[in-house]
Amino acid sequence: MRSGLAVRGCTAVAVLAAISLLGMSRHARADDAAASFQPTWESLEQYQCPDWFRDAKFGIWAHWSAQCQPEEGDWYARNMYQQGSGQYKYHVEHYGHPSKLGFKDIDHLWHAENWDPERLMALYKRAGAKYFVALGNHHDNFDCWNSKYQQWNSVNIGPKKDLVGGWAQAARRNGLRFGVTVHAARAWSWFEVAQGSDKTGPLAGVPYDGTLTKAAGKGQWWEGYDPQDLYAQNHKPGATPDQAYIDKFYSRVIDLVDNYRPDLLYFDDGVLPLNGVSDAGLRIAAQYYNASRGRPKSVPRGLATLYATHYNYAPVGATQAVMNTKGLSPDQRKALVWDIERGRTDKLEPYPWQTDTCIGQWHYLRDCKYKTAAQVLPTLVDIVSKNGNLLLNIPVRGDGTIDDDEVAFLEEMAKWMAVNGECLFGTRPWVVYGEGRPDVKGGGNFNEGSARPYTPEDIRFTTKGGSLYAIVLAWPGEQAVIRALGKSLGFATGDRLEVRLLGHDGVLPWTRDDDGLKIKLPAAPPCDHAVAFKITGLKTNWQADTSDLPWLDTRIAPRPDGSLKLEAALAEVHGSLRTETKRPEGNIGSWDNAADWASWSKVEVREPGTYEVSVLTATPHAVSEFTVKVGDQVLTGKVTSTGAWEQFRSFALGTVDLKQPGEVKVAIRPRTAETWKAINLGEVVLRKQ
Repeated sequence: MRSGLAVRGCTAVAVLAAISLLGMSRHARADDAAASFQPTWESLEQYQCPDWFRDAKFGIWAHWSAQCQPEEGDWYARNMYQQGSGQYKYHVEHYGHPSKLGFKDIDHLWHAENWDPERLMALYKRAGAKYFVALGNHHDNFDCWNSKYQQWNSVNIGPKKDLVGGWAQAARRNGLRFGVTVHAARAWSWFEVAQGSDKTGPLAGVPYDGTLTKAAGKGQWWEGYDPQDLYAQNHKPGATPDQAYIDKFYSRVIDLVDNYRPDLLYFDDGVLPLNGVSDAGLRIAAQYYNASRGRPKSVPRGLATLYATHYNYAPVGATQAVMNTKGLSPDQRKALVWDIERGRTDKLEPYPWQTDTCIGQWHYLRDCKYKTAAQVLPTLVDIVSKNGNLLLNIPVRGDGTIDDDEVAFLEEMAKWMAVNGECLFGTRPWVVYGEGRPDVKGGGNFNEGSARPYTPEDIRFTTKGGSLYAIVLAWPGEQAVIRALGKSLGFATGDRLEVRLLGHDGVLPWTRDDDGLKIKLPAAPPCDHAVAFKITGLKTNWQADTSDLPWLDTRIAPRPDGSLKLEAALAEVHGSLRTETKRPEGNIGSWDNAADWASWSKVEVREPGTYEVSVLTATPHAVSEFTVKVGDQVLTGKVTSTGAWEQFRSFALGTVDLKQPGEVKVAIRPRTAETWKAINLGEVVLRKQ
């Protein structure tokens, strides 16, 4: 199976040609200032992603709105209207019933009183961010700027501040590109729950505040404001958005673009906002791209110097805008920059793309367990090697601050960036993006949970200024071996190399043969997490055949002691199973469904004989039963509680007789739904007797 960490099949030449043509054709089109974009896919496909985005690689996002005020996590504004949900219960206990105090009142209670964008931006910049992205609005339909077309905004209500404007000034003063995200196209359906009511209890049938009108506000704090403008209702559930709603959404977005001139505009929508209902998304894209060609006609007060500095570097006519949306077809990725939510692609992409994810929940959640720098940094490296960028949300409290754990995370990122930043920023992909076994299954939204732990065999590549960077995702010890630089593969030539380890003084000794470039390492790594080698003196063969890569051989070969270890990271999972890190080597988890199973298709038996079969598992459940099938032989297994999900113990199942050398398939699955309780599976081991 030739797929995964390198360019698939024989497509490397085509992919890399497309990547290089992005740079060449951009300058030709920049000269054609008269050829403005039209609101059609054919016209938008002439777009070329600007170099600033391709160079930036890493952005930080503040996904911050009034939904952060309760500190109860994602989708509070919707879930508080769903009786029985945790956020409904929290809302009733801390604020009151949603028929009396709804989300409009949370907007009012949100004050952002400790918000200091300059301090936060300096920290984000130190952590390596080259662009910063603010939340313009969420599905809660509240605009975080001085919105001309939405009276429910952060200048009129709640913070009484222009949050987008404040973020924009802080970002640009710190030399960061600035972006805004727009999520409000979905408010029409997302907020339908606000016009519901409890189904049980003393207030059953009493309408929630999503049914209120402007007239009901007389004498209230919201007098003069129409709740229907916030909740986007006055329609039957499931109805198609009407023209008034579409026109208002379009006007709000154009108002945002005209006043703040974002370098990046992100829509939390499939293909385009209101796709299939209106051409508003196409019109927004064309107008946004055309507006970015040169200096803005009008500049918000206080930003004249920043705008002059910010836009003068680009030739008039060069499109400097980036527009992110999701669910794009290969052709649509020519017109817009494809965004993948909480996931990443499994191959080198011909066009720039972006992953957006979060260290916790999108909206601030009290006592959340965050991702670590050890998890995020290898992900960032992997994304960059595949021609992508990472946009990382750091959740902000309602008061405008981040917590101590988030600060510690950013400082850890900053330490790594100080040593290794040059292997990422301003780079471009190499002939293959990396080596090692596939680390994510498939490419698309929400696959980040399938990633396995990295080993010293996992290496990613970037290039810049005649240098090749090889980033090893786990410290190799005494020697690093870069198999992609083996002479037999023909990816690069050159025998007068200089090899340096970023963060370490001096050149490193090396040898090179058919098996790879072998680098002798210092006693200790120069930094925690991934380490980067800078290799000069190579000449890349950009026409190399990348269809047969040795590290993608998925066969499981015997270990030196003759045993066969079937690791979780190498399993083919079926159903909703996920690869997790409850142990350093990884495990298969989320095994709640008795219909799910795992297998290893190419287990290489070299010595026939009797093999003892054991499984390494962890579970807090009293007992769970399953079967392990080796070839056509089936063993029934039973495991008992190990005490916790993270406490793994080996259980012997019995023996199988493997009479012939060759490949066998091994599969593990629950015995019955009645006898199955969830387990974490570390590995299956076949040990010759």
